[in-house]
Amino acid sequence: MIVEIGHYALVLALALALVQSIVPIWGTKTGDVRLMAVAGPVAWGQFLFVAIAFAALTWAHVVSDFSVVNVFENSHSQKPMIYKISGVWGNHEGSMLLWVSILALFGAMVAWFGRNLPRSLYAAVLGVQAWVATAFYLFVLLTSNPFARLAQAPMEGRDLNPILQDPGLAIHPPLLYLGYVGFSIAFSFAVAALIEGRIDAAWARWVRPWTLAAWVFLTLGIAMGSYWAYYELGWGGWWFWDPVENASLMPWLAGTALLHSAIVMEKRDALKVWTILLAILTFSLSLLGTFLVRSGVLTSVHAFATDPARGVFILGILVVFVGGSLTIFAARAGTLGKGGLFAPISREGALVFNNLFLTAACAAVFFGTLYPLLLEATTGGKISVGAPFFHMTFGPLMVPLLLAVPIGPFLAWKRGDLAAVAERLAVAFAVAIVGIMATWWFTRGGPVLAPLGVGLGLWLSLGALSELAFRVKLFAQPKGALRRAVGLPRSAWGTTLGHLGLGILVFGIVAESAWKTEHVLVMKPGETLHVARFDVTFVDEKSVSGPNFDATVARFEVREDGRVVRVLEPAKRTYRTRRMPTTETAIATFDGFSQLYLAMGEPQGGGAAMRIYWKPMVLLIWLGCLVMALGGAVSLTDRRLRIGAPTRRKAAAMALPIAAE
Repeated sequence: MIVEIGHYALVLALALALVQSIVPIWGTKTGDVRLMAVAGPVAWGQFLFVAIAFAALTWAHVVSDFSVVNVFENSHSQKPMIYKISGVWGNHEGSMLLWVSILALFGAMVAWFGRNLPRSLYAAVLGVQAWVATAFYLFVLLTSNPFARLAQAPMEGRDLNPILQDPGLAIHPPLLYLGYVGFSIAFSFAVAALIEGRIDAAWARWVRPWTLAAWVFLTLGIAMGSYWAYYELGWGGWWFWDPVENASLMPWLAGTALLHSAIVMEKRDALKVWTILLAILTFSLSLLGTFLVRSGVLTSVHAFATDPARGVFILGILVVFVGGSLTIFAARAGTLGKGGLFAPISREGALVFNNLFLTAACAAVFFGTLYPLLLEATTGGKISVGAPFFHMTFGPLMVPLLLAVPIGPFLAWKRGDLAAVAERLAVAFAVAIVGIMATWWFTRGGPVLAPLGVGLGLWLSLGALSELAFRVKLFAQPKGALRRAVGLPRSAWGTTLGHLGLGILVFGIVAESAWKTEHVLVMKPGETLHVARFDVTFVDEKSVSGPNFDATVARFEVREDGRVVRVLEPAKRTYRTRRMPTTETAIATFDGFSQLYLAMGEPQGGGAAMRIYWKPMVLLIWLGCLVMALGGAVSLTDRRLRIGAPTRRKAAAMALPIAAE
């Protein structure tokens, strides 16, 4: 009965989405305040019903109701509770229900936090958001119904894909979807503004917090997915340029460009066309990622869907929303106006430079990801586009961008002074040069570009800190610097943390890529391998049983200077229901950020095939991502970035709050 209630609630959510997609938009066209006021309550009702539907599917998984097809195909009564819950979205149908649930959540948040928006924009944004929701409700109900029943309930389920039976599944997809779907708000604001014909600095101020929140979630989602692949798959890598990884990277790059473009639009009323286009393209790339993962065109642990009808449906959604929004944009672009003028050497110019390289890098990833698919679809030929292509295209585009990042914040609006900027960044530049020389001296014979990479990481990190020091006059007027630092706008702290995190990320990538060591060999009990400064000894192995798997566990002792400093136990599991093996890595952290990584392969002649890696400073990769996300979160707490107008009093002068109508 609960399952049927969930199905019915999803149908009611669709009905409310249809109302929300028509009535408020009609109200904006006719000037009817009562019709526009429908948007908020209906958005809340839509979220309530889709939350009921999601709770019903979760309940079915928790109690192992195998009469539900989705539960039968993706669960097992012996599966640990955390994986019963996370398994709700560990499949195509459940993941799409999570998608629409988050979409409805964002709609409800706009309805609540956007009540001080101008009433017509408020109604139009929620109306456009409902267009997207309606399309995905129809997709779920017509092609991916998570509540379908079996005529006869089996005694046991087929279990969840063993690779997905990991805490990463509980964290990675929700964060990623909060990012993907969060960009739908920027899209809705853009299309609503085009419909209304009103795009100004106030619009940029309203859209920035939503874009920033989505960017923070997507950053965390990508970082979590990277770390999950790193420790779960046993390959020892943190990024593989897999098409599904690229599908998340593309909207992140476009979203980063959108954030910077919105700053220019808010401060200088410039780059209107560029900002609106980026808002459309960012969410379009999120939809493209959905198509790639859910259509079945990719073979990946991420690609759950295999029904061509689903792919055609999502492709139709993609064509309608991307094509439709770009058509509206083309019709309205000529009326947007150019906005404020600025010199090439200015903060606006630096942000334009930033955006050009970000979009070019995004285009390189887009081409490398889709070209093999288009080639196969049109000619039947198959080609592999892997890491070498992306290293030769994406990398060179990012280097000049990273070199320019510390310079932008020091430039004045409208017209900047490069000489003054050079003076303020002299210390950062000098330390970066020293870092390059020191790295070259101590690692002679290593990768040629590694010292330059270290210098780039130092340049980014120290450049961010230099900007903070300049703001608080740390060296010019040391007395009172702490008070001035506390009084800085939180968005300034957020910018510093974001750029500092980028520098940490670059340093981690360079160190791990340049100085890692890898050993692939067969080891037998009693054998020892010297790795970096450690002696790794294979002690023994044993068989163990888990709730729904059997495993062979190997025990290794890690010695440094003859003293045991770690005991590591990599394992090879076989899940009983699916008879599918998985690799459980064993990882030890040293020196704060470096890791010794052991992955166990198949038994071989009385021993085990092993992959043993030494990864210097690898944790800086994910620490950098966390610091960047923290910077975005800190910026969100800035009063000037609160959603809607700066204050209710000022908003009331523009238009009566929706709640008062």
